[in-house]
Amino acid sequence: MRRWFLPETPDVVGLLRDQAATTVAAIEALVAWAAGDAAAGDAVRAREHEADGHKRALHQTLRTAFITPLDAEDIFALSQLLDEVLNGAKDAIREAEAMGVAPDDATAAMARLLCEGTLQLQAAFGLLGAPATSSADGATEAADAAIKAQRRLERVYRNAMRDLLELDDLRAVIGRQELLRRFVRVSDAVVATAERVWYAALKEA
Repeated sequence: MRRWFLPETPDVVGLLRDQAATTVAAIEALVAWAAGDAAAGDAVRAREHEADGHKRALHQTLRTAFITPLDAEDIFALSQLLDEVLNGAKDAIREAEAMGVAPDDATAAMARLLCEGTLQLQAAFGLLGAPATSSADGATEAADAAIKAQRRLERVYRNAMRDLLELDDLRAVIGRQELLRRFVRVSDAVVATAERVWYAALKEA
């Protein structure tokens, strides 16, 4: 009888993990697009809509949750930052299509590193909120790995920008430069998400 009067404790972290899984699927599609599969752009857009659904469900659930395994503000922030990752990937494809810029080896390499970063974020989300202290340590280690992947992406970006100096076609230079910068913005969102994982884990300690 007493349990009837206890507040619900919905699995908000589980909803966050669902959003992360969909984001990983979208970035995997981005890797395929950057490798030359133009149709994979539609898969990125489809996963973005799916992830929006997870985000809305999470935000609605947070409004009614009495107790959460992580600070509600951290859960909300992680969801928002993850949304920026996926929106950035979608916008990069949209921009490339609008400008008629095809992905090249540099963007393919950057997409793979974005995927590595989001996979590490997914691993971190799987550990956040778990009762063991080692879980928080594992989450921060995964966050660090995500950031390291983005540092490697920065090197790819700098080399690609240097190579643009060899091109004579100004229109091609501008288009490719914008695409590279779009990928860097996605990378920045991955780093911001990883840093928020650190903040959330520190508060658990």
